[in-house]
Amino acid sequence: MTALDKSTRRVATAVALAAGAALVLSACSAGQITQTSSQVAAVNGNSADVGSIALRNVHVVYPNSAEYSLEPGGNAVLAFTAINNNEDTPDKLTRISTDFAQSVTLGDKAGGLEIAPQTALVAGLPGEDAEASADAAGQTDESADAPTDVVLVTLDGLKEGVRPGLTFPVTFAFEKAGDVTVSVPVDAGHETERHVSDTSPGSEAEGGGH
Repeated sequence: MTALDKSTRRVATAVALAAGAALVLSACSAGQITQTSSQVAAVNGNSADVGSIALRNVHVVYPNSAEYSLEPGGNAVLAFTAINNNEDTPDKLTRISTDFAQSVTLGDKAGGLEIAPQTALVAGLPGEDAEASADAAGQTDESADAPTDVVLVTLDGLKEGVRPGLTFPVTFAFEKAGDVTVSVPVDAGHETERHVSDTSPGSEAEGGGH
């Protein structure tokens, strides 16, 4: 296998992991309750590109425990996948900022979050999500260098305007790629009312409206 083939496979693995994580994080954020664990976010995450970094599925996770809240002063989880498409140069997410929160916590490591070449940084609800993300992406031994950890990034001390279904600007600062501002949507949650018809999957007419 040539170096180019190996590099292409690693990029494909990172993208697959990002796609799998996007689906799994939305499901796992429901708290693994049987009735809701298969539901996806009510809004689609946003995307942005800066330098060699591709940000995907950026969104605020709908609170599922007393630890998090969208009320002013509360803390919320920011979920996203950051893919470093550079073939040989690492980058680092050094800071996330927004006028809609007093501060943003980037995991439990000081100095930022490094992203190795051809890999992805996945942020969301950690724990079982990491293993599930790897399984959803079909990770094999050949892609063992692809990351499977999910880091916790929180918006601390929320201000007015962070509400389900709305968006607000968040700026990501990367050491080499630079800064990019993303309009971040807030997940509306599985309890938010959805409009359905007799032909909608899971509608009352089909007996699946619970």
